[in-house]
Amino acid sequence: MRVIDLNADMGEYADDAEQAIEAALMPLITSCSIACGGHAGNAETMRSTARLAKAHNIKTGAHPSYPDRDGFGRRSLSLSLEELRLSLTLQVEALKGVLAMDEMLVSHVKPHGALYNDAAKDLDLARIVAAVSTGLFLVGPANSALEAAAAEAGLSFAAEGFADRLYLASGALCPRSEPGAVIADLDARARQALAIAKGEKICARDGECIVKADTLCIHSDSPGAVETAKAVRKTLEDAGIAIRPFA
Repeated sequence: MRVIDLNADMGEYADDAEQAIEAALMPLITSCSIACGGHAGNAETMRSTARLAKAHNIKTGAHPSYPDRDGFGRRSLSLSLEELRLSLTLQVEALKGVLAMDEMLVSHVKPHGALYNDAAKDLDLARIVAAVSTGLFLVGPANSALEAAAAEAGLSFAAEGFADRLYLASGALCPRSEPGAVIADLDARARQALAIAKGEKICARDGECIVKADTLCIHSDSPGAVETAKAVRKTLEDAGIAIRPFA
């Protein structure tokens, strides 16, 4: 039986409406990554998100980023490796401290936004992310510098695919700045999720590609996120694919 995890990035909400979307998503996924201060989040949002995850028995990980709240972590920053290490360490340790208050543990680290994309291509950056992930799963694209850094550090690695993002034939994500980079059609999102889970080719902007994935991400800030999660779950389950956490 094929098995896949469904994850969502959480604790990124800016108002009550966005928080309600995250709460509605939680029972539909099997793991979540909580923003821990770099691009979004604070002690209060980390605590409330973690407690919601615990109530639904959801695996909980850290979602650190470049320290860039103004740009929501979607801008590459020119930091020294030591500055980046310190920032990421503070973020991950902040979440660990919040979770410890409710006897919870961090299961994984998944970098956010520009850091995710940069570290997927730059081994030095990937090694910094791996260094703050000791003893945890590291989440990132398959066949990336993040996977290589995880192997170097002896970390377990979970390859990630995206149900709602357009890919390039190289297997990289289409930049968000390009039209159509976020897939809008609900059925198209579900079809892509199923193809990724089955290891089949998907349509890319400039051809086709196969995306290896242990976990599928549904962005909580994409329009129709809850409807997408429901459609993806149903499509996967109807195809006989089990939905379970990777960690």
